[in-house]
Parts: sequence; C-alpha cells; structure tokens
Amino acid sequence: MVALLALLAWGSVALVRRTRQRREAWESGLSAQARVVRAWTTVQMVNNVARRVQWHEYDYTTQDGRAVRFKETQGPRDRVEGDTVLVYYSAQQPEKATASAPQPGKDNTVMVIWLAIMGACAVFLLYEWVNLSAALS
Repeated sequence: MVALLALLAWGSVALVRRTRQRREAWESGLSAQARVVRAWTTVQMVNNVARRVQWHEYDYTTQDGRAVRFKETQGPRDRVEGDTVLVYYSAQQPEKATASAPQPGKDNTVMVIWLAIMGACAVFLLYEWVNLSAALS
C-alpha cells in the first residue's frame, strides 16, 4: 500500500512539474527553430492492450548560442527525422523545452483531471488500508 501511495505521489509531482515547465517555456517568449534528430515509437502493454507512444528528439540553438538537445513524447505522428519545427524554451532551463504549440488551458485541464483521478485512488487506498488494519486488530 505504501508503495502504491508513493507511486501516486511521485506521479502527481512529475505531472505538475512537467506542466509548469511547459508553461514556463511558453510564457518566456523565447523560441527557436529546431531540427528533429530522431523520431520513434515505443509500445507499452497495459492489461494486454498495446499503447503506442510517439517520441521525438530535437536539436536547437538558444539565442545566446548554446546548443541544446531534448526528447519529448506525444508529438505529431507525421513529424519525421529532418523536419524543422518551432520550439519554446525558458532561459533558465533550455533543456526543458517543448515543441508543442501553446495550449495552457488544455494543459491545466488535463493536469487537474489526472490529479483528481490520482487523488481519488489515494483516498481509496487509504480507506482500504484503514479498514484492513481495523479488521486485523
């Protein structure tokens, strides 16, 4: 139970962190042309159902001349190696850039929904843990 609660907490923190990084990149006003260095798909099996995850690796140069390479999931499937795309980045963390178009409303909505789901799972786990502990004593 503790491991599941820790996993939910870790997932929540990771979700909030990535949402904030994307928002900072969009709000910084900094953008650059990037080149798709690599594009690939991984397959995750969840309950015997294949889930494809699209990955892209990008190279770009910041305004101060620093070369940066980063990976990002869930990009367009038709984006291939060699394509040129616009990336958004913050001056403090250019390696946390994003190649997705600004959608802060959608990002925040998705984050809130996932946090609610993970919170409900945590409450259920705690409820079952308390009931199990009471039954065993």
